[in-house]
Amino acid sequence: MDARAIIATLRAGGQLSASELNWFAHGLADGTVSDAQAGAFAMAVCFNGLGDEGAVALTRAMRDSGQTMSWDLPGPVIDKHSTGGIGDCTSLLLAPALAACGAYVPMISGKGLGHTGGTLDKLESIPGFRIHLNLPQLQRQIRDVHCAIVATNETIAPADARLYAVRDVTATISSIDLITASILSKKLAAGLEALVLDVKVGSGAFMKTMPEATALAQALVKAAQGAGCMTTAFITDMSQPLATAAGNALEVIEVMETLTGSSINLALWDLTIALGGEALALGGLAADANDGAARIVNALETGAAAEVFGRMIAAQGGPTDFVERWPDRLPSAPVLVDVPCLKSGFITAIDGQALGLAVIGLGGGRYHANDKINPSVGLSDMAALGEECDPDVSLCQIHAASLADAEAAILAVQAAFEISDAPPVDPELIYKRITK
Repeated sequence: MDARAIIATLRAGGQLSASELNWFAHGLADGTVSDAQAGAFAMAVCFNGLGDEGAVALTRAMRDSGQTMSWDLPGPVIDKHSTGGIGDCTSLLLAPALAACGAYVPMISGKGLGHTGGTLDKLESIPGFRIHLNLPQLQRQIRDVHCAIVATNETIAPADARLYAVRDVTATISSIDLITASILSKKLAAGLEALVLDVKVGSGAFMKTMPEATALAQALVKAAQGAGCMTTAFITDMSQPLATAAGNALEVIEVMETLTGSSINLALWDLTIALGGEALALGGLAADANDGAARIVNALETGAAAEVFGRMIAAQGGPTDFVERWPDRLPSAPVLVDVPCLKSGFITAIDGQALGLAVIGLGGGRYHANDKINPSVGLSDMAALGEECDPDVSLCQIHAASLADAEAAILAVQAAFEISDAPPVDPELIYKRITK
């Protein structure tokens, strides 16, 4: 086959066969396809799409471009994926909760992307935690601990790594077909039997509108199910941060407060339970989603999830006493500053993307791939939609490395909150459940 002919077919609006897409994916992985050809392919997909069958075929081809995992375990292999948001730390709660309920969770996760935080960045705020495991290490940990949260490597869906880098510099990130193949090729390479997807919509998400989020959720579900993985997607609210904190160590603190029962964020709790209940039902560990949700609640309330989380942290190089001593183990910023509300009224809108960028400005995220992250900085105690405020009320607390950084963040945070005379309608936490 020939990359030029494949690109020409796409450019003309034609449909590619599974064998052509498989050849192209393997060409991405082994270098047969050049960067210029990869960029042209991405642009042609962005303009003309692949169609439902083509999206499934590309997902499978990118999955099979590298190593795929197979398991011989006494329970189902289950995972969850979020499309990214602000204060979204549900993976750190859900992975150990699912494992405590009898699932096996090889969660291949990512670092921060754009304004959104990354699960791996949060975990790397824990001293010693290793996000890189080779395949034998991952398999051993899944057998022993039942869960792991790790980075991808060059053997997992290498076609995706190559195409993603090209998309980043060719303005083709937004293609739903390419987003679908990118997300699912890595997840399905982990040998999953069931997957639950959390597609965010709102100011803090990549998908700002409900039609965009719905289109992505439907594409992901169709492609995952077409590739043989039982999958459900939820469209969930990101018109405000999910947690009250945004920043790596600060979000781990909120997770630990929830796991240990010292403080519960209801939105974070409720979403974790909903996603977990659906995942257990998909994996056959619960009669239905309600039964699954009750099992997740039990795992959280009894401390079973916290115990698994502690074992996972220790297995991946973190402190063996993290669950007992987490306040002493996490880094803290030297400068703490409250952000005053500019006027009296009700919080009627929050620009989540602006808050995410404020965290990056503090050093809690990356402008460039090689930027070093300060895990201690960020925002905590963030006010929520509908709260009444005045100049004596704090919108949040800034955790900064310097006073100058904090002062710059104050202006960014204040600009992200819209204050009006009348309270807004409370947003739904979960808007839609999509099964096909």
